[in-house]
Amino acid sequence: MDFYPSIERAAIQEIKKFQEQKLQELLAYLETNSPFYQRLFKENNINISDIQTLEDLQKIPTTTKNNIQQHNDDFFCVTPDKIVDYSTTSGTLGDPVTFGLSDNDLERLAYNEAISFACAGIQKGDVVQMITTIDKRFMAGLAYFLGLRKMGASVVRMGPGIPELQWDSIFRYKPKYLITVPSFLLKMIDYAEKHGIDYKNSSVYGAVCIGESIKNQDFTDNILSQKIKEKWNIKLFSTYASTEMSTAFTECEEQIGGHHHPELIITEILDEDGNPVKEDESGELTITTLGVEAIPLLRFKTGDIVKAHYEPCKCGRNTMRLGPVIGRKQQMIKYKGTTLYPPAMNDILNDFGNILCYQIVIQSNEIGLDEILIKISTDNDSEGFVNEVRDHFRAKLRVSPKIELVEFDVLSKTVFNPSSRKPITFTDLR
Repeated sequence: MDFYPSIERAAIQEIKKFQEQKLQELLAYLETNSPFYQRLFKENNINISDIQTLEDLQKIPTTTKNNIQQHNDDFFCVTPDKIVDYSTTSGTLGDPVTFGLSDNDLERLAYNEAISFACAGIQKGDVVQMITTIDKRFMAGLAYFLGLRKMGASVVRMGPGIPELQWDSIFRYKPKYLITVPSFLLKMIDYAEKHGIDYKNSSVYGAVCIGESIKNQDFTDNILSQKIKEKWNIKLFSTYASTEMSTAFTECEEQIGGHHHPELIITEILDEDGNPVKEDESGELTITTLGVEAIPLLRFKTGDIVKAHYEPCKCGRNTMRLGPVIGRKQQMIKYKGTTLYPPAMNDILNDFGNILCYQIVIQSNEIGLDEILIKISTDNDSEGFVNEVRDHFRAKLRVSPKIELVEFDVLSKTVFNPSSRKPITFTDLR
């Protein structure tokens, strides 16, 4: 199988024409099989034959996670007996949202991850250690396994946590790549240094980093990435995906953004009014899935604020690339006239080596304005250190949040909750 699809090397107009044909197929499928989109088309007097180009998508209302949560069953286009796997993702209204995958959807998911991992340089025969869960209705872990299997790589399913076991597995099976939350690499390095493990001469060449950003908007390494590479000279590859998309945007060896796979997804970047942004502007990623059988989505607003890059890549792909996620739209903070997103605050806190763990808490005060509380566990609890952290916020973001020192044993149980798939470093109480 070709894990470097020819459509990704095609001319821009050819890619557009290809996607418009796929869009026609999707609209016909939704009109026949989707109770939700049948109703949407009818209520908005949409004749799908009027939707011929990607620009025509503007004639169709967008879909949000609230829509899926309120009408979850109406998004299913197949009968329950066709569902092979159930996955869930967090909902904006409290309860999780259910996604079912048919056998064809699992094949598509495997293909997506195979071409994404190939983009990052993983090849048939490589050993890859998964430091991520494959259970708990987590789609990504299953997707990683299926994709690696499809491309002929060997998989070591370690799961998250426990640095001692991770290192035992690395020296036993000699993986070339790791799939992990990048901040966990710092824990592995710390464990290795404290226990005399020669980690710099291990088999690991690179890590595919999930769940946390490792790049600035200009594709330079952010503070988290710098701290890892200062200790351990391995390649770090960004990847971005979500359960709703069933599609990944993964960096190639050039490491200048996650590549779009046009055979799997249509992308739009929209402003606050739902209009496409200019090429050099950021906006909300809005996606239309292609080839999904059970729960295809049309113009789904992901809530992620991103910037797209369109110049051809040296790797030979002409596809659009997504830059690092700037922030979640629903997590945007207005603090004393300044607009903030959690990733910018993560960068500042990651800059301090003696912060053991932290959590950013956003809450509303008595007059309805956003307040920022930073909970920190540190081995330096002096007033001078607290002031240093506060001054760093002032210098970088022009804000001065409240800072609260919390014992590590207390805060770590909240941040590294065993029921969560990644560290809970941000809590929104608004």
